[in-house]
Amino acid sequence: MELSDRALQVLRNFSGINGNIFIEEGNVIRTVSESRTVLAKATLDVEFPQSLGIYDLREFLSVLGLVEKPMLGFNEKYVDIVGSSGRSKIKYFYSDPSTLTTVSKDIGLPSTDAWFSLTSSDFSKIKSAAGALGHSEVIATIDNGVVMLTVKDNDDDTSNAFSIAVDGESESDDLHAVFNINNLKMIEDGDYRISISSKLISHFVNNESNNEYWVALQKSSKF
Repeated sequence: MELSDRALQVLRNFSGINGNIFIEEGNVIRTVSESRTVLAKATLDVEFPQSLGIYDLREFLSVLGLVEKPMLGFNEKYVDIVGSSGRSKIKYFYSDPSTLTTVSKDIGLPSTDAWFSLTSSDFSKIKSAAGALGHSEVIATIDNGVVMLTVKDNDDDTSNAFSIAVDGESESDDLHAVFNINNLKMIEDGDYRISISSKLISHFVNNESNNEYWVALQKSSKF
């Protein structure tokens, strides 16, 4: 089996959410953060022939880089990683699932009380604004019927702020959905549609790849 560029991109992204992963047989993989505030799901263009656990996903990805065009051969307790020349071979053992943070199903959104679209360009601007201003939260609100995303200190009304208008709608004019920017660990390629529930959960869907992320809202959110 050879991992595609897309599969490697997803695995690198997932390694930023949780350092370990349990991959089930098939082409759907999931991960969840240790805090259980972020759950991610992706459908790959390759299929894993069996389930396997990886304790250190970043290490595994680095190991793949030791050989050119790695081919994976799956055994009961380990995977053989062989380079295209056949001269190099790595035996990489699986980890016991009991030592990993596992997730086997998606989160159902209890309701959709608001939604907005987020382009990759606007996503980058929000991340840049957070770094420049030193803030860790972005807040979705309604201003004259327009959804606004604002990077600011939610506890300080006098803090410097960056705002950007996006497409979207809300059932309530009192929308105040607060995201921790550190939880926004999505692949930034492609645009997203985000659904928000008043039960303090949101659902990000990438319009191009259909990667999905469920992100908990901060408890300071109001609807």
